[in-house]
Amino acid sequence: MERLIDPSSQFPRKLSEHIWLLGNYYVNLFLVKGENASALIEVGVSAVTDLVIEQLKELNVSPDHFVVTHPHADHLTGLPGFKDHYPDAGWICAEGAPEFISHPKALPAFINDDRFMHQALTDLGHIPIRPPIEAIKLGAPERVISENTTMDLGAVHLNYILATGHSPGSLIVHIPEHRAVIASDSLGFHFNGRCFLPLYFTNYQSFVSTLELIRSLKPAILGLGHQSPFVGPVAEKALELAWQATLDLYARIRDDERDDKTLAEVLFLENYRDEFTIYTPDNIRNCCQLLVKRSRSA
Repeated sequence: MERLIDPSSQFPRKLSEHIWLLGNYYVNLFLVKGENASALIEVGVSAVTDLVIEQLKELNVSPDHFVVTHPHADHLTGLPGFKDHYPDAGWICAEGAPEFISHPKALPAFINDDRFMHQALTDLGHIPIRPPIEAIKLGAPERVISENTTMDLGAVHLNYILATGHSPGSLIVHIPEHRAVIASDSLGFHFNGRCFLPLYFTNYQSFVSTLELIRSLKPAILGLGHQSPFVGPVAEKALELAWQATLDLYARIRDDERDDKTLAEVLFLENYRDEFTIYTPDNIRNCCQLLVKRSRSA
């Protein structure tokens, strides 16, 4: 399969009058700058925090808002560093995210995953400045989104849309003025030049419904948390590939007569390579187990 994006692209990169891509190839963040305020959608991991702060300085922007798309380590552990550097900025999340973050079992997992990704990115040549996190101290969110709502940044709007299927407390962000959708992991994980792996960790049908919604918005700019964005006609192509991958994986799991554990290990061995190796093997094994479980209980 052809590569949908160029892995050698420069960061930061202007995508439209109000939208910039920040971070690096493996961890994507999106700055939306209006006339009155700015928001950083996605906060990544601690290993990219200082890189993104330098990119923001290059653009002469201090964000007013940080948007946590969902409470998984690779979309959360960069926030403590951002909050330290921009103490007056608030953070925004969906209903359910604060409870997930504060669960007693969550912190050790966040710390372990962040440490692993820190080393993995180092090994790939993306050398972090700060060490991995040892705690997550965020304070109360500025806003918890409990229903679809709109934020006016001045000449550009963020439509916060509750997204279900991938994780608890999940958001996608629609920017109508630029036909842009920041979809985070709602298309699955993008292996550039290979495939998409669907990520319906909480509910298959809800994941499909979210995909249908994103397709209906017909984005010209489509941003994920990793190995993106897709701009122009390639956005439609990415959506179609993600859609077909979701239907195919579900059918495959439903039709496979092997037991859950065996099939999950087969999926792990097929997929734990390329961009997925920035995550711990245990994390990806758990992901594959959830995919089997959600498919067979749908």
